[in-house]
Amino acid sequence: MRRVTLISTGGTIAKTYDEGSGELSNRVSVAPKMLGQLRMEQTEIQSVSLMNKDSLDLTDEDRAKITDCVRQHAGEMRTGDAIIILHGTDTLSRTGEHLLRELGQLDIPVILTGAMRPYEMKRSDALQNLTESFLAAGVLAPGVYVVVHGRVLAFPGVVKDKARGTFVRTGEVSG
Repeated sequence: MRRVTLISTGGTIAKTYDEGSGELSNRVSVAPKMLGQLRMEQTEIQSVSLMNKDSLDLTDEDRAKITDCVRQHAGEMRTGDAIIILHGTDTLSRTGEHLLRELGQLDIPVILTGAMRPYEMKRSDALQNLTESFLAAGVLAPGVYVVVHGRVLAFPGVVKDKARGTFVRTGEVSG
């Protein structure tokens, strides 16, 4: 039985529609809803709702909190286990680089994923990216990664390509 800790930080993937205000915002984690749609054999999932923030609003203190949470859970894990972080795409690369720098040598894969459209919207990429992250978690070597849109990219050197609406290696950004 493998163990995966799913840490929710907010971001577009977790935005929900408020009928009263007509706004999309980060209020509660959508991780339980998403996990309810997946069939995960031989996988024990621990879900941690760390924060509910748009990634543009994340501070250095928030990144330190994410790092501390990863460090705490990674210390309890063994080979074959993993951590997946639901994160907003606008500053996901910054957090990935921070984790790589602060955590040093890892014994498990740490995967960041998010979505360009909220889970609750039609044509969202949220469930695809989460599903791919769980699959990648079972086969990746220890390290820090982003998993989105059928790709696995290891940090360092991962950036969001706004024109393409996905993540790429630094040298692949659209002109």
